Amino acid sequence: MALEMNIVDRDVTATTEAGARSQTAFAPGDVIANFVGGAEVVPAEGRVLPVTNPATGKRVRDVVLSDADDVDAAVAAARSAQREWAATSLAGRAAVMYDVRDALRRHLDDLAAVVVEENGKTFEDARGEIKRGLESIEYACGLPTNLQGGYSAEVARGVDVHSTREPIGVVGCITPFNFPVMVPLWMLANALACGNAAIVKPSEKDPGPTVMLARILTNAGVPAGVLNVVNGEAAAVNALLAHPGVAGVSFVGSTPIARHVYENGTATGKRVQALGGAKNHMVVTEAADLDAAARAAVGAAYGAGGERCMAVSVLVAVGDEVADGLVGRIRTLADGVSVGPGNEAGVDFGPLITLEHRDRVASYLDAGTEAGAEIVVDGRSHPLYTRDGYFIGPSLVDRVRPEMSVYTDEIFGPVLAVVRVRTLDEAIGLVNDNPYGNGAAIFTRDGREAREFQTSTNIGMIGVNVPIPVPVGWFSFGGWKASLFGDSHMYGDDGVRFFTRQRVVTSRWA
Repeated sequence: MALEMNIVDRDVTATTEAGARSQTAFAPGDVIANFVGGAEVVPAEGRVLPVTNPATGKRVRDVVLSDADDVDAAVAAARSAQREWAATSLAGRAAVMYDVRDALRRHLDDLAAVVVEENGKTFEDARGEIKRGLESIEYACGLPTNLQGGYSAEVARGVDVHSTREPIGVVGCITPFNFPVMVPLWMLANALACGNAAIVKPSEKDPGPTVMLARILTNAGVPAGVLNVVNGEAAAVNALLAHPGVAGVSFVGSTPIARHVYENGTATGKRVQALGGAKNHMVVTEAADLDAAARAAVGAAYGAGGERCMAVSVLVAVGDEVADGLVGRIRTLADGVSVGPGNEAGVDFGPLITLEHRDRVASYLDAGTEAGAEIVVDGRSHPLYTRDGYFIGPSLVDRVRPEMSVYTDEIFGPVLAVVRVRTLDEAIGLVNDNPYGNGAAIFTRDGREAREFQTSTNIGMIGVNVPIPVPVGWFSFGGWKASLFGDSHMYGDDGVRFFTRQRVVTSRWA
């Protein structure tokens, strides 16, 4: 079956210019270098890490590993370029963002191909994440309006007050493996449009798409040094957090690392937004269309192999009749989900990112069985599970209780846990008791139930008959509780506020 990916899709056609791919994409065996000051830079230490194709388990290229000296060089390049970029007129920066939008459209398929190769997701899913990133670029094209300040005349006799929003300087962007194009664009769109310079530290598991993105943006007109990429592991992250030349850090990843980034970044006086993990619930009541809810649950739980911070990982069924109806429908639909290499036609989701992660996901099925849950669909029975690559099929686990690890932990794989409750109030209590607060959804045809759910749940993003409620690019993305550290959400208005600081001028002219 074709999974419903719940992506706001528009007709964005990629038309690749002659020779464009050879200028930006990677070939097998390449070494992915840092991108600093508009050029490829290989660290002096020369240390590398293999980058593996998750569909084959084979190394396709290497990525360099950076240390504090490499981060320092990137900060120096960014600081040098940022001053002139910030002095560029609003119209001038907006024109560059329009050119960036057009360049990303031209290279959309090229970028998607590298995402498939290094991340493992399907080609259409890769195209979908780039389109969602484009929404943030399009929002940033309106920066003359987004950066408008306020003005009050005659607050006292002969005294006027006005406010402006100005860039904060050099910012660090630390991004996860699961969206190697979309999440950088979430950050970079407003960071660059507002006049900052940026240093991106992508995941070392799939760095190619982010470096390719930097090449495309620089070729489109972003001045050399305004956008830099430093590859590496924890040493590079900690160097960004400690560097006095970095004014702010934006992060998306797991909750333990988000807490580390927030605590260490703010300890050195930086502005930090750190988005962490999730355990997203989808509540289904007796008033729901069970066929529609089952289809939505399959797409939201198994799409992208469950490697999404907004994936539905818990299905909360209100009443045994609802639960039995959903489990039966989902079992049937799961049989039609196609798992395989992301570059093959008709595949619904591909491999997971690493063998270690695949085995960790599989371990929760044993843990659930030992705790008394019922494995309705076992992803380990998929024929690709024992072959090359990091594949596992969709899994459905029924009669899960809140104390089980299959419920408490963020599994980040194609595992859907079913929790049975008696009432909507019990379902809301379950959602609110969970330490995470990223997203939650309710499926119902009863407006009173929908209203109660959206006003009573302690969650940052709510879906009503929408299983993955990721806001469009002119709103903002972010959760509550242990899903967010800091007080700023990602992209949209919150993104503008995070990457700028306000100046207020009070003036009197005699």
